[in-house]
Amino acid sequence: MRKILLVIDMQNDFIDGALGTKEAVAIVPKVVDEIKKYNSSDIFLTADTHFENYLETQEGKNLPVPHCIKNTKGWEINSDVLSVAGSCGIFEKNGFGCPKLAEELCKIKEPFQIEIIGLCTDICVISNAFLIKSLLPEVKISVKADCCAGVTPDSHKNALSAMSVCQIEIIGRIKRMFRVNHKFILQ
Repeated sequence: MRKILLVIDMQNDFIDGALGTKEAVAIVPKVVDEIKKYNSSDIFLTADTHFENYLETQEGKNLPVPHCIKNTKGWEINSDVLSVAGSCGIFEKNGFGCPKLAEELCKIKEPFQIEIIGLCTDICVISNAFLIKSLLPEVKISVKADCCAGVTPDSHKNALSAMSVCQIEIIGRIKRMFRVNHKFILQ
């Protein structure tokens, strides 16, 4: 079965730029190693893309930190990631999810499964996972936890938990989830 890798927003501003975190910096080598396992024809990257008017947008009013402004260094895909990604497709997106990428995945006729890695677990990774799951409910989707980082470690864990409840497989860190007295417990 064909395996497709989605690499979400591995851009400089999310790694060590305007919205960077030490957790994001730490996953770069793991993301590079994961990309090396795939053919470039099975890799799709997304790029969060904003413009000079970012602070006037709904997102900019709620997150007033200009980032990923098109054609800036912060908007660029991390050079280590880009160097191993080959000639894969890059989908620019102006919001958290990427409808164009989801539409492209819907065109694939052969059986396939999807693995998602990248940034930020609690915003764009989860948004894309849910968008794709809603359009392709029978496609197996997994998220590799140690190749993702959230805005905070806690929000990363919360996003992984939410995706797991919605039948998106979480690989790594969360070993299992079970239900006790109507609550989901992660171990």
